[in-house]
Order: sequence, then C-alpha cells, then structure tokens
Amino acid sequence: MSNDPGKLIIISGPSGSGKSTIVSKLLESCPLPLVVSVSATTRPPRPGEVHGQHYWFLGPEEFQAKRSRGEFLECKEVFGRGFWYGTLKEAVSSGLSAGKWVILEIDVQGALAVLDYDPEVITIFIDPGSMDQLEQRLRDRGTDSQDAIQRRLQVAREEMGLKHHYRHSVINDRVDDAVAQVCRLLCQYDSRIGKQP
Repeated sequence: MSNDPGKLIIISGPSGSGKSTIVSKLLESCPLPLVVSVSATTRPPRPGEVHGQHYWFLGPEEFQAKRSRGEFLECKEVFGRGFWYGTLKEAVSSGLSAGKWVILEIDVQGALAVLDYDPEVITIFIDPGSMDQLEQRLRDRGTDSQDAIQRRLQVAREEMGLKHHYRHSVINDRVDDAVAQVCRLLCQYDSRIGKQP
C-alpha cells in the first residue's frame, strides 16, 4: 500500500482525436505512476484482444447484473450498436489504493457521470483542432463506413460543445507535443514534485 494515494484522471475527446495514442505514449514517457483502467464491454473480442488486458469482456446478462448492483462508475450503450461499455468501480479503487494514477479513457458523457461521483477528478479534453482535421483522421483510419463517420462527427460536435466541463484542454496537432503537454499538466498535481527543493 502506497503512502501517496493515487489520483483519478479522465482523458477524453471525440472519436479520432488521438486520445488512445496519447494515452499509450503517456504510459511510456511520463514519470508518474500511471495505469489505464480496463473498461468492461459486452461487445465480442476482436482478433488479438485479451480479456482483462484490453477489456473485461462480459456477457450482456453479467454486465446488466453488475449495473443493477451499482458496480459501475459510469456505463452506457455506445453508438447505438447494442454494445455496452463501462468503468468498474473495483478496478479504479484498487489502482488508487495502490498509489497509482488511474486513467479513464472515456467519452464525454461518461466523464460527466464520473464528475458527479467525484468532482476532484483531473479532467483533460483532447481537442482534435478542428472538425475538418477530425473528419480527415476518421477517413484516413479507413475503419468506418460513410454513415458511421457522419455519426461520429455528429457526436464529436456535441462533445466539443461540452469541453468547458474539463479542467484542461489540449489540442492534438502533433502527438508528441500533446503527450508532453498532458504530462506537464499532470505533474502539476504531483505533491512529490512540489516537495523537491
């Protein structure tokens, strides 16, 4: 058990804003004791995905049972596909009690739900820079149909309108610059750094 309690961090932004890339690079380069909370989902695993590492893959009945018992910090059905995603309270609390800084990479609605639960959470919004840049990134990924891209862009517009709920906003023009900026922001909250002469 660490003497320094961990901190809860939310990093979110529109689909295609680069938040997953930023989070994975943060884990490699930022000196803080960062871990990513593994979300639960009812969607089936994609090739190469590992239960407990990429997601906790739960059956719909198991997921809804946990939901009815209040075991999620936040959960929702995503993009109307019938699949649920959520953040398990136990996964977060065990990380925090071990002194870890637990990152939730979740959408804006999830972030607002967690803020209701814990207003002290450190919130960072990854801003894609412009809707044109975001649309280009979504098209460059080549993973979505035209309909899916339009749906993601519509959600992104709504999410951009809610970024004022976040303590910090970082524009992701260049990934390495955004990673460095997020790391600097987080280090401001590190009491150990403040104790240095």
